[in-house]
Amino acid sequence: MNYITDVIAAVSTPPGKGGVAVIRISGEGALAVTGKCFRPLSGKPLKDCPTRTQIYGHIFDREGTALDDVLVCYFKSPASYTGEDTVEIYCHGGILVTRSILELVLSHGARPAEPGEFTRRAFLSGKLSLTEAEAIGTLLEARSEAQIKLMAGPARERLAERIAKIRASLVELLSSAYARIDYPDEDLGDFSDSEMLSALYNIKEDISSLISTYRTGRAINEGVLAVIAGKPNVGKSSLYNLLVGEDAAIVTDVAGTTRDVLVRTVPLGSTLLRLADTAGIREADALDKVEAIGIERSRRYMSECELLLAVFDLSRELDTEDEALIQSIAPLDCTKIALLNKSDLEGRLDTERISGHFDAVIYTSATDEAGTVSALTEAVNALFTDGKIISGDGAIVASARQHASLLAALESVCTAYESLRGGFMQDAVSSDIERALEAIAELDGRAVSEEVVSDIFSKFCVGK
Repeated sequence: MNYITDVIAAVSTPPGKGGVAVIRISGEGALAVTGKCFRPLSGKPLKDCPTRTQIYGHIFDREGTALDDVLVCYFKSPASYTGEDTVEIYCHGGILVTRSILELVLSHGARPAEPGEFTRRAFLSGKLSLTEAEAIGTLLEARSEAQIKLMAGPARERLAERIAKIRASLVELLSSAYARIDYPDEDLGDFSDSEMLSALYNIKEDISSLISTYRTGRAINEGVLAVIAGKPNVGKSSLYNLLVGEDAAIVTDVAGTTRDVLVRTVPLGSTLLRLADTAGIREADALDKVEAIGIERSRRYMSECELLLAVFDLSRELDTEDEALIQSIAPLDCTKIALLNKSDLEGRLDTERISGHFDAVIYTSATDEAGTVSALTEAVNALFTDGKIISGDGAIVASARQHASLLAALESVCTAYESLRGGFMQDAVSSDIERALEAIAELDGRAVSEEVVSDIFSKFCVGK
């Protein structure tokens, strides 16, 4: 078995009933394999039919029995998704007919594709960078509109362009340093020390700018950490159950019912949330050990969240526990929304005391679940898409691997910058520039370990 040159095949559409299914075949010999079972209605051999054109005909089994009438399209290398000769068969979408055609293709010399192998071949043939391939994998698993926008073509192309710019700048600097080493007596018009310092500074700023987007990318990709907080018995767990769509949290009128943090990932409009229900925050001398631990965990989640949903009982006046909550969240660096619950009852809460501490105030009620979800969805999406966290205007780093590579590159560039500023010669900082370039090569896949590549593509579905 040769994983690089084998002809591979797989169904590229979801299993089950459907109008059309797609069977993808790729590799040198894909056309010959398809030609053994497909006969165009025109009577021409498939190899003589035009490329990138859908050809109508029939699939025949080894006994000459027609299995299905299909369309076939041939993409000649390198003008294909994988960069190899690729054939796509568009057949009727029934489970049995799709499986029968795939098994027939395999019997004629193809082997089953592994998860992500088509995209892996696109990466190996230079059709995609590793960051672009990662974006495709994430797009397949997208659970929110923000994820789709982040991983779609324009956004991932902007990231690739930014990385290519950084790489080109590093290559130019390294070439200058090498020239000074190899031809110290020649005037090659290379960088002066001040020019190299300026260039290193600009590269440092470019890398830092990309690194700063990771919080945004992680929030979009994994979900915005949204914490529901408040004193006991204000309706936190009821709101949590409403948003997750099931009775995930126990709801009683007993204070301290919720004693641990519950986390579920849920889409809310165009925003993906990692929604956390927390223990009611209160100060009490008689707290048992378990509830005290739960409250401490609640405070930790609040300090780490990107979105805080603070719940207050609109039917009651603010008390010391409400005031303590307001004071504790004031210094937090996150988006804050106040949820004034039980709005169907007579209002006694001083709303002006609350509104100045929050980015938005929403009235909620257990008697109007649809209205509560609608109001919260509108507020969250307006705040986040308007630039609080999810701006989406530029390139965004979305994976921990990309973030780690950029941090490594930044460290080397900073070392080179400080060394040159401290009086070192250009040739002395060339090794730091080399290390920065190696980190960027790991980022875009030019020099990355087989283990990392295998891990990335193993998460893809078969057929992609």
